Amino acid sequence: MYNQQHLISLVHELLKRKECEWIEFKHNNAKPGAIGEYISALSNSATLEGKTTAYMVWGIEDGSRNIVGTNFNPSTETIGNEELQNWLLRQLQPALNFCFHSIEINNKSLVILEIPAASQYPTKFQNEEFVRVGSYRKKLKEHPDKERRLWRTLERKNFEDMPAIERQSGEQVLELLDYTAYFNLTKTPIPDGHQSILNALINDNLIIKDDAGVIPPEINGT
Repeated sequence: MYNQQHLISLVHELLKRKECEWIEFKHNNAKPGAIGEYISALSNSATLEGKTTAYMVWGIEDGSRNIVGTNFNPSTETIGNEELQNWLLRQLQPALNFCFHSIEINNKSLVILEIPAASQYPTKFQNEEFVRVGSYRKKLKEHPDKERRLWRTLERKNFEDMPAIERQSGEQVLELLDYTAYFNLTKTPIPDGHQSILNALINDNLIIKDDAGVIPPEINGT
């Protein structure tokens, strides 16, 4: 679980980005069906763009990207008697390990939705595949060029090339990896300090640092 400072830094990093198809900002619009369609669209678009994670952020004014706060609270939202997160999980195929985070910036409430990129198959919501086209979410089947490109990309994503674990902090990475054994096996001196160790592992392509500054391990089968 990320701490608040990490999530605040993530929001500021995402706000620096030009409009792209794997990030979506909202103020209060949080209709369950729309969220599900966005999860599908952003997940598939992240794969097309070579990203491991897509993001939705509530509490951001459209256009200006000013932080205005939101009244959306995913932990209290229900559909009938079912919690929003459980409902969304049931509607998505294949299963997707998305995650909501609630934070405060300048006494304003924000919500971040982390969405893993599609891996073996396009992500569907209620048996329909979606994709981002510019700033719009569209049915994938209406854009055959993107559909073909998505399938080609998915076919190239071999299991052995996929991250073992994603969205870990630097401290978590060093707890999970036996980096001492790695440096011993490669007969390389252990760098001085945690950041130097992380930099060395990044340079050796054992872990990658994504666009939002999160470091997921890329050691397969460990």
